[in-house]
Amino acid sequence: MDGIDLVAQLMAISATTAPKSKGENFVKTRVLAGPVLKELADEMVAFGQRTGKKDFDRDAKNVADSEAVVLVGIDRAKVLGLNCGACGFADCKSLQEHGRNEGEFIGPACAFRLLDMGIALGSAVKTASMLNVDNRIMYRVGVAARQMKLVDWDFVMGIPLSVSGKSIYFDR
Repeated sequence: MDGIDLVAQLMAISATTAPKSKGENFVKTRVLAGPVLKELADEMVAFGQRTGKKDFDRDAKNVADSEAVVLVGIDRAKVLGLNCGACGFADCKSLQEHGRNEGEFIGPACAFRLLDMGIALGSAVKTASMLNVDNRIMYRVGVAARQMKLVDWDFVMGIPLSVSGKSIYFDR
């Protein structure tokens, strides 16, 4: 569907222009469409099977049935410098000295940068909703996108998009 491409690009714009702490942008976006969606869905199923984690197959079906996926993430986001402790460390210096742990995502991360990503996700799905495109934020999409090296960002979520008579992302 031609309109989905435009909506996905507008969502990426919304995520990019969403307010950020100190006006510093560490938010990244990427739009996926076409054959890569089946590959992404296949990797989601495979990851769930390899790890025994539940619902990767359920979400993979949604991705396979979608027309596009918008990835929104953060990469190598600098600490804000407030020493607020919301990240779990006593101060920003301690977080930085801790080093990077890699699992499904890379952390730890400054809580304010994670909030920036959350606001970007909210702005993106607001845009889709205003244009009447069904969507759902999915962490499992981000895990598979990193596994496939579609992105190398620290933390990423995926937003699959669909246009049908009833949202495919609910009553699953």
